[in-house]
Amino acid sequence: MMESTILVLWCLISSPMITNGDDDMTKFLPPCNYSAIYNFGDSNSDTGGIAAAFYPPASPSGNTYFRRPAGRASDGRLIIDFIAENLGLQYLSPYLDSIGSNFAQGANFATGGATILRPKESWFENGVSPFPLEIQVEHFTQFKDRTSYFYNQAKDKCSKQRLPRPEDLSRALFTLDVGQNDVALGIQTLSYQQQQAAIAKIVSQFISQVRILYQRGARAFWIHNTGPIGCLPVTCVKVKDPIAGYLDENGCVKSQNEIALQFNNHLKGEIVKLRGELSDAALIYVDMYAAKYELISNAKNQGFKQAFEICCGYHGIGYDVWCGNKGNVNGSEVHAGSCPNVTSVISWDGVHYSEAANQWIATHILNGSLSDPPVGIARACHNRGPSL
Repeated sequence: MMESTILVLWCLISSPMITNGDDDMTKFLPPCNYSAIYNFGDSNSDTGGIAAAFYPPASPSGNTYFRRPAGRASDGRLIIDFIAENLGLQYLSPYLDSIGSNFAQGANFATGGATILRPKESWFENGVSPFPLEIQVEHFTQFKDRTSYFYNQAKDKCSKQRLPRPEDLSRALFTLDVGQNDVALGIQTLSYQQQQAAIAKIVSQFISQVRILYQRGARAFWIHNTGPIGCLPVTCVKVKDPIAGYLDENGCVKSQNEIALQFNNHLKGEIVKLRGELSDAALIYVDMYAAKYELISNAKNQGFKQAFEICCGYHGIGYDVWCGNKGNVNGSEVHAGSCPNVTSVISWDGVHYSEAANQWIATHILNGSLSDPPVGIARACHNRGPSL
């Protein structure tokens, strides 16, 4: 599936050092007391949207925490789950899931394989989601209008308890984690120069969707940049006899990470500009790249094994057996089940992170140490001006 494929040193200049979090001014601000979380993104934060729309993941996905497949591309919880826990809110139900969903404290519009730009590919051909950011934002618009109508029409408390209160929208947190698939598609299909040229278009579309969310009532935004795509094990394990300079000092594909960093730098600049335009909104830019690269480059010091070990799946030159599937490796049939030591590996399936890695990353971003402005998520609703 394409999501598995496409989610496949500028860092020292543009990535901040990990610090202790909230700056001296921010830590005295009151907590935001968010009413809900509305999330937009790809498989990094999809809690079951693409599974509801197409086919659910098979075991052993979800086994570490949920004890069953739970619509997540991991053995357990994702970063968005740890965000919800940190804020004392329930895990987000996917907007596309009609069974057992509870939207009282938010909804998840993310779908695995999603892009910022409109896709030209098909889910059935290569796993690209038919629900890009633009459609996710449209889904939110419909969600907002319809839940408000049914909440106000409800005659009893029971009918309202799974719906958000319309008057609470202004206190919701809007989280966005999308763009990695756009970068990955460019790596696969464009020259390096064409990839660079495409960045402005991708970021422009992202910013336009943030504006629409603002017009729909969103005021607090927590925006993740894209991660080090050149460090995904499914990519790195296929590199054989690289030329000098192809890999960086940690074994990641340097050119792929450079494109990701250029995307991030452009995104950050446009967010800073947007703060001046949306003066009553709080737009927090979160350096997810720095957190993930720190974990990968110091895996053993953080209690993990070698950074490129894949827990569920077999991948190498000439073969891919994805997590939960059967396949052939060097003439032998294998079943891609979970490794026995999932809590000590960073990569769950060669593309997505394990629950243990997601928890480590969440811990290092939620305190604001990698945010611009440097504010923790609990106080991210406070407007700090156009730039710091």
